[in-house]
Amino acid sequence: MSVQERKERERAARERLIVATARELAEQQGWDAVTTRRLAERIEYSQPVLYSHFRGKREIIGAVALEGAAELAVTLRAATAGAASEGPRARVTALARAYLDFAERNPAVYDAMFQLDGGLAFAQEETPEALKDGFAALLETLEEVAGEGVHPGLFTEVFWASLHGLATLTRAGRLPAGDAERRAELLVDRLAVL
Repeated sequence: MSVQERKERERAARERLIVATARELAEQQGWDAVTTRRLAERIEYSQPVLYSHFRGKREIIGAVALEGAAELAVTLRAATAGAASEGPRARVTALARAYLDFAERNPAVYDAMFQLDGGLAFAQEETPEALKDGFAALLETLEEVAGEGVHPGLFTEVFWASLHGLATLTRAGRLPAGDAERRAELLVDRLAVL
């Protein structure tokens, strides 16, 4: 292995460490606790080393969001694959539950993805592939239940917006947590053409 290859591998490992540490700190104490000073202390590198990887907190949030989008896509595909033999309703229900569970289990990551400014472009040409794939993971299941004459992408946006609203309002205590399962089923029953 050349010196250059070793340096590139070390750099990639430092970036993964920075992102993992930021994510862990945000999940434990919230995003306000994530500062370059605290991250530098936790990973035992100087702040200039951090800035050689990320220009600031915004880019770190963006990196966490991209990681989260990739994880969400894997989670959604696994959930729908597990219900593949049970028909469209079961797949859409599994998708809705998996999405809401992901948001509940990963609140800081979910915030990085959808609430905080990570400097990422959504729904544009320059949208990063991880975000496009997250949307594709929704579309793959929802396009078959959009209904005749309904554009699958638009239907997916509306369904996703509904899931996001449920996740956000439940987490904020605006909706009682005990009815989450019934809300997901109602969403599937009323929006999807099954």
